[in-house]
Amino acid sequence: MTAPAPAPQCTTWGGDPYTLAIRDGRGPLFLRRPDGWLLPLEVERWCAPPDAADEALLRRCRGPVLDIGCGPGRMVAAAAGRGMPVLGVDVNPAAVERTRSKGGPVLCRSVFDRLPHEGAWGTALLLDGNIGIDGDPRALLRRIGDLLAPGGRLLAEAAPHEVDERLTVRVQDGHGRQGRDFRWARLGPAALRGAALATGWTVAEEWTADGRRFGMFLNPVPPSAR
Repeated sequence: MTAPAPAPQCTTWGGDPYTLAIRDGRGPLFLRRPDGWLLPLEVERWCAPPDAADEALLRRCRGPVLDIGCGPGRMVAAAAGRGMPVLGVDVNPAAVERTRSKGGPVLCRSVFDRLPHEGAWGTALLLDGNIGIDGDPRALLRRIGDLLAPGGRLLAEAAPHEVDERLTVRVQDGHGRQGRDFRWARLGPAALRGAALATGWTVAEEWTADGRRFGMFLNPVPPSAR
């Protein structure tokens, strides 16, 4: 008999400053580049109930829904509250704990680990800068294509302005405490669209809400499924 594969390990994304901010539900918190550049992170919005832009995303979901890098779980809890089959995945234990506390189904796991129902999800969410996960957007988009059913939809959030960069960052809080370095990426609307097209997605819709930029991309339907 083959021994079962070990469960994926849950690691602390970004180190203690991120974990503390998620547990407290507030910042200030930043992404910091080696040159000192800081990008504010919207911890309070992530921990609040869905806003109008989030509600517009929820209306575009077709279940079952997979929220990749779900953070503190506002979208998972909201989808579950609407009766949608939904699952959040996140590598940070504090984020997973907060999602569970809201009644959201969640796994402490990376999107690149084995996940339930691969190839059968109806919608994937990639919000709040999570196109940057692991610093390789095309690899991430290909992975999500494997997770979704043919014709499934990806609802992804771009940076609010045109940017296309791969970088090494760390999380820093308002007291100057910093986490470990990790790879990240930032894509504006044009770069997100280009990465999606290059990895076989179809652009279905692009829109702006409350200063945030979004796209809906469709997973290609194999000829045998048409």
